[in-house]
Amino acid sequence: MFKTILHLAYKNAFLRRSRAILLIVMIGVSMAIMITLEGLYDGMTVHMIEKTKRSDSGDISLFAKKYRIEGDIRFHINDADKKVSKLKNLTGVKEALWRIESSGLVQTARKSRPAKLIGIDLQAEEQFGKFSDFLQEGSLDFGKNGIFIGNELAKKLGVHLHSKLIFSMQDSKHQLQSVAFRIKAIIHTTNVSLDPQGLYIAREKLNQLLSLEKNSATQIALMSKHTDDAGLQKRIQQEFPNLNVQSFTELYPQLKETEQIFKKFNQISFFIVMSVIFVGILGVMYVSILDRVREFGILLSIGYSYRYIRLQVLFEAVVLGLLGYILGALLGWAFLEYLKNYGLDFRLFSDGLSMFGLDSTLYATIKTAYFSSTFIAIIVASMLSVILPLRKIKILKPIEVIRSIG
Repeated sequence: MFKTILHLAYKNAFLRRSRAILLIVMIGVSMAIMITLEGLYDGMTVHMIEKTKRSDSGDISLFAKKYRIEGDIRFHINDADKKVSKLKNLTGVKEALWRIESSGLVQTARKSRPAKLIGIDLQAEEQFGKFSDFLQEGSLDFGKNGIFIGNELAKKLGVHLHSKLIFSMQDSKHQLQSVAFRIKAIIHTTNVSLDPQGLYIAREKLNQLLSLEKNSATQIALMSKHTDDAGLQKRIQQEFPNLNVQSFTELYPQLKETEQIFKKFNQISFFIVMSVIFVGILGVMYVSILDRVREFGILLSIGYSYRYIRLQVLFEAVVLGLLGYILGALLGWAFLEYLKNYGLDFRLFSDGLSMFGLDSTLYATIKTAYFSSTFIAIIVASMLSVILPLRKIKILKPIEVIRSIG
């Protein structure tokens, strides 16, 4: 009996073929658009967070006590190389490095702006976060007096490759230091705290300029191997009680808020699309029932059980929903695969996007949750959509239906 009901449901679902195909296409296209938007929203936040971690904080950063509050170079970390070696041996730590940073004033012949000079080791940065990916122009070679500059800062100063600039700062002995540099590379990290004011030089050279010991640092950053950053942060704090240990979310709470906002957008989009799908299936099923009122009345009059009719109508809705889901899943996967590999080009709006830490090309991510949650939602929507049409059948009076035939 079950097999017969399933066969009838499939046949009746395509009783009006054009109407059924239109519904399937509507479900598929709506679902594909929704999945694509989910992938883009998540991709935007994932890439923002990933690049910020690679260019600056990592998953966890260590600072000297009071450095984050005072911003004074006096509060630096000694023997940073030994501490980094110790961190690398901790379970759960993937990579670690140290940097030295100093705030000051960068000047050209015509302009000057507040900036921060960051001392880095290129080899360590490459292992930590593939620093070469951030190269926009030039070459990653400091040379004798070379410096790298953030692309937004370069625009504000009106400088380009090989331009000369002067950086003034106060060293650890409170003496004013002014050093001339030539720009060897322009860096684009999409990090809103680095690109508008970041300058990069060799770590050893900056230590000398600041009159600090060779292995002094203002920041130690590390990448973790797993997602349990809270547990790792606690262990590191116990290992280095004299340092300030902060997680990525503590250093960049605004990115966490941005991630939550995009999640809300996804939820709103999901609700709107599922509502459209629900109304679409409901409309098709209701019209289909009206077309077959006499058929159902005759079946009831000859003793055909209402529960079998209910099961048949339910299967019809589920069949249409599943076919729409399959089409939507295929289209959505194709769109996301393309956007994951090639991205969506927004170079015309690159200046505006960079203000929010976004790259000019937006890439999507693919998660199984997009497809599993949509599958459940479409099945539920299909089942709920038959409640009103079934009520129409339930109140049928077989005698009146038979008389109307005559």
